[in-house]
Amino acid sequence: MAKVKTKQCFYCVNNIPHVDYKDTDILRKFVSSYMKIAPRRRSGLCAWHQRKVAGAIKQARIAGLMAFVPR
Repeated sequence: MAKVKTKQCFYCVNNIPHVDYKDTDILRKFVSSYMKIAPRRRSGLCAWHQRKVAGAIKQARIAGLMAFVPR
């Protein structure tokens, strides 16, 4: 059986200090085509950043920067 390489956290690897809800280009990496927040096993984020990204996506949706549903 082959070993599966685990994904590394995008924010930890790129040394990005904080998750910004206004940076929608990065946040779009962590939503599916149906605009649902991706789980950790797909996004590869650490638990701390997964919580921060989920909150930032929700905040961006309320601010009108990201959609709740696809068009």
